[in-house]
Amino acid sequence: MLGNLKRLVLGLVSLGIWFPLAAQPQPLPNILLIITDDQGLHDVGYYGTKDLFTPHIDALAKEGLRFDNFYANSSVCSPTRAALLTGRYPSYVGVPGVIRTHKTNNWGFLNPESVLLPRVLKEQGYTTALIGKWHLGLESPNTPNEHGFDYFHGWLGDMMDDYVQKRRHGINYMRKNFEEIDPPGHATDLFTEWAVNYIHHKASEKSPFFLYLGYNAPHFPVQPPQEKLDDVKKRFPQLSEKRAKLVAFIEHLDEGIGKVITALKESGLYDNTVIVFTSDNGGWLPDEANNGPYRDGKGTLYEGGLRIPTFITWKNTITPGNSTPYRALSMDLYATLAEIAGAEIRHKIEGKSFLPLLRGQTIDDKDRPLFFERREGGDQFGGLAIHAVNVNGWKLLQNRPNEKQQLYNLNEDPFEQTDLIDTHPDKFKELNALLRQHIQWGGRIPWQK
Repeated sequence: MLGNLKRLVLGLVSLGIWFPLAAQPQPLPNILLIITDDQGLHDVGYYGTKDLFTPHIDALAKEGLRFDNFYANSSVCSPTRAALLTGRYPSYVGVPGVIRTHKTNNWGFLNPESVLLPRVLKEQGYTTALIGKWHLGLESPNTPNEHGFDYFHGWLGDMMDDYVQKRRHGINYMRKNFEEIDPPGHATDLFTEWAVNYIHHKASEKSPFFLYLGYNAPHFPVQPPQEKLDDVKKRFPQLSEKRAKLVAFIEHLDEGIGKVITALKESGLYDNTVIVFTSDNGGWLPDEANNGPYRDGKGTLYEGGLRIPTFITWKNTITPGNSTPYRALSMDLYATLAEIAGAEIRHKIEGKSFLPLLRGQTIDDKDRPLFFERREGGDQFGGLAIHAVNVNGWKLLQNRPNEKQQLYNLNEDPFEQTDLIDTHPDKFKELNALLRQHIQWGGRIPWQK
């Protein structure tokens, strides 16, 4: 019987009649997530900024989908990174503020039971790496390798006091997995080199990879290579010393990103790699960062402290050169990348996947409350927290613990010039009720070890 069937098939093939092969499953895409530190919304060339040159970032953005209303979960480092890697609001995983070396000025402790994105991706066969800044724990149980990263080559802590010496409070936080290392060179160049090496290594392997590339730049101290600073001053002699240094720092960062993208292309991996570019909060105004027309910057809950440059490139899936007004948060990247990888999320998250947008479909953000928070020490905060909520463009915020709440209609007043809290009491009560509930949920999770 089988012999007759075989002869029949061969006979039909000889007559030019072919049987379609079963569709082969598409390989899972690699994921490269680049997060910079304190990069202002308009400190990229693709928004038309005239006093800096970021050709590699701009070219990458042009090939992807730009998010013009993308928000960091917080206006400082640790909370946003916690949200991005857990898919949850920062206080829901114990990181309402910055994780720091000294216990007396530490305002977060990542819940060790949190399920980070690399652990979810590993279940789908991904190998996972973190190169660069971590900033979610300085010791066990909250180090990268204990939270799902197969490979860690970078910096455990927050800022560096010097990008060449690479110390914080005299402590060396540079690691290769669990080993303390002390490599010479500028931190930006090191992270770029290590990322390039990792990509070339992965080219010979079949499993997909997730590479989280966290640059410390352009976080202060602003420390570009001297030759880059000299070049910027020559091209833009009108710039102040501070702005020239920041521009040089960002351009140096852009060159590093260009080398990483070149490595993807040389390795034949670019076409099957999802590339995310984002920042952790708005730019730092004392260094003359450019947050566009929006109010204020890093550390505040005004739009300039929360809006961040973000785009996603995915060849053959995302139509190049488009933008979206969809309001997304850093934590939404968790849900989106997990869905791209076909991962099942079996625990509660607040992040919402926007994968349909990447595929040219539409989704809306109507009625979705977006919450923001920051807990801090010092004389202005005294260990207290500030919060904001945005629903359909109506935003309620308290920017300092000793200041009154403010209400803005961003649809009509995107630059937050007119406080409407006294003239719209019903809207205030509505948003304040949502905010109280959010604060209560966050209060269930300890943020000290």
